[in-house]
Amino acid sequence: MSIIPTSSVVVEPMSLILSLWTYGTTPSSTPPFPIDWKETPEAHVFKADLPGLKKEEVKVELQEDKILQISGERTREKEEKNDKWHRVERSSGKFLRRFMLPENAKVDEVKAQMENGVLTVTVPKKEVKKPEVKAIDISAN
Repeated sequence: MSIIPTSSVVVEPMSLILSLWTYGTTPSSTPPFPIDWKETPEAHVFKADLPGLKKEEVKVELQEDKILQISGERTREKEEKNDKWHRVERSSGKFLRRFMLPENAKVDEVKAQMENGVLTVTVPKKEVKKPEVKAIDISAN
C-alpha cells in the first residue's frame, strides 16, 4: 500500500478512507471489492475490481467536492424452479465505498472508465505553486 506524506508525518491512505459497505445479507469485515489507490505526480488513480459488472451497474459520484463514492448493485442470478444449487459463493447485493480526497484534487476534472471488469477513476492533481524566492542584495558597511 502506498503512503501519502503530509509534511514530515506519513499517513496511510486507509486512515483517510471513509468506507461503508453492504453486500449481500451478512455484514463483512472486508470490503466487497478490492480497490487500489495510487498517487502519481499528475493524479490520484483508483482501480476497482468489479468482475461481471457493466458500467451501467456502477455509479461514481463526488459528494461535497471532497468525497469520491463508488457504488452499485450486483443482482443475484434468477433461480429456475428446477435448478438445484450446490454452492453459492459469489456475492450479490448493494455495495458502496467512499474515499476522502486530498486537498490537491481537481474535483471538476475527475474521469472514470470501465474495461474488462476494472473501474479506473482518475482524479487530476492541482499544481503546487512553488514559493517565490526573492534574492536580497547585501550591502557593505
